[in-house]
Amino acid sequence: MKEIESLLSRAMTGITAEKLLSAVFHVAYQQYLPIAVWKLPESKHIRLAIDFSSVLQPVKADLEELGSGFLISPFINRGAEAWFIQADLYWQGNWESDMTKNFSFSHRAEQYFSEEFQKKAIFIQSLEKLLAQSISLPKLSFKSIPHSFFMSEIDFENTVNEAVIAIQQGQFRKVVLSRSKEVALPTDFDLIATFKKICHTYPHALVSLVSTPQTGTWVGATPETLVSVDKHKIFRTIALAGTQARGNLTNLSEALWTQKEIEEQALVSRYIINCLKKIRVREFEEVGPKTVASGNLLHLRTDFEININEINFPQLGSVMLELLHPTSAVCGMPKDAALDFILEKEKYNRELYSGYLGQVNIEEESAIFVNLRCMQLFDKKARLYAGAGITQDSHAEKEWKETEMKMEAMLKMLY
Repeated sequence: MKEIESLLSRAMTGITAEKLLSAVFHVAYQQYLPIAVWKLPESKHIRLAIDFSSVLQPVKADLEELGSGFLISPFINRGAEAWFIQADLYWQGNWESDMTKNFSFSHRAEQYFSEEFQKKAIFIQSLEKLLAQSISLPKLSFKSIPHSFFMSEIDFENTVNEAVIAIQQGQFRKVVLSRSKEVALPTDFDLIATFKKICHTYPHALVSLVSTPQTGTWVGATPETLVSVDKHKIFRTIALAGTQARGNLTNLSEALWTQKEIEEQALVSRYIINCLKKIRVREFEEVGPKTVASGNLLHLRTDFEININEINFPQLGSVMLELLHPTSAVCGMPKDAALDFILEKEKYNRELYSGYLGQVNIEEESAIFVNLRCMQLFDKKARLYAGAGITQDSHAEKEWKETEMKMEAMLKMLY
C-alpha cells in the first residue's frame, strides 16, 4: 500500500485541484470505476471517493452498517436498489489545496496482487502518465443518448389537468409530475469547470458529480436534506416545497407566497411528522416555515431536528430514510396513490432524478439529499429534469413554467 501511496504523491506534486479532479475523473471514467465528487452545503471542501471493487452491487440503504462512501438511489427504490460507492480512495481539499495531502486509501483491499490492489496500481500509474502530459487533457466521450423522453407543453398541461381532476375526485391530495428535456452541450464543455461553477453558484446546496457504469454520469445541486446524522448524533431532515423566481429580491422575509404554495409546503411537513409518529418518535424540534434561496429560486422550508442519543434510537437515520423516500415533495400524498399516477402518466424513467444521494460515514457524518436540480450527461447532449407539485389549486400553464424555471438552474451552468 505504501508503494501505491508513493506513486500517488508523486503524481500529484504541483498539480492544481481543478487539473487533478479532471485527470482523476478522466481515468476513473475510462477504467469504468465508480466515482463521486461532492461539496456539502456551506462548505468549501471538495470530497472525492473512488470504488475499486470488481462489481458495484445494489445495496440496502443501511447507514449504520455501510462503510465510508457515497450512496445513490433512483427514484424507484423498493429496498436493496441503491448503489454504494465505497471510498477505497478518498480525498478532501479545496480549489487551492496542496494536492500531495489529504488523501487516503481504505483497508478493504490491502492484499498484494488482489484484483482491487491491481486496479489501484493501474489507476495511479495511468493518472501519473496523464498528469505528466504538458498538453491539455483529452476530451471525455460520454455514451450516446439511448432514447428521448420528450413531453410537449400541451401533453404536460393535459397531464396536470388530469391530476387536478383526480385530486378533486379524492384519489390523492397532491402529486408531483416531472418531465425532462435534452439540450446540446457546448462544443467546449468542460465537466470539472462546470462542477466548479455550480459549487460557486450554489454555496448552500449539495453539489455532486457522480459517475458509475450502472447509472451513467450526473451532475447537479440540491438544497433538500432528506436525512442527516452528524458526529454528535443529531438527526435532521427538512420539508422543502413551494417555488417561485427570486428575481431581484434581497430581503427573503419580503417574499409573498400563495395559498397553494403554503398548503403544498404544509403537506410535506405533515408527511414528515406522520413518519415520525409511525415509529413513535415525538421528541423533535420543528422550526419554520421560512423562505430560503437556492440560486435563482425561492422555496419554503421547515427544519426538523432530533437528538438520537436522547431517544435511544441509533437506527433512526436508516429507518427515516426508508420511510421518507420518496417524499411528498417529489412524489405526493398519499404516497402509493400518487406514485401509481406518476408511473401511469409520466411514461419515462426518472432514474436518479428525485432519488437520493450523499455521503455516508465520512468523518463520522452522513448526509443524504433529494436529487433535484440535476442533469445527466451524454455524448454532445445533457438531459435536464424538473417537476412541479400539483394540488387542487394548480394551473397547468403555471406548472409548465415552473418546470422551465427549475431547468433553467442547470441550463445556466452550461453556458
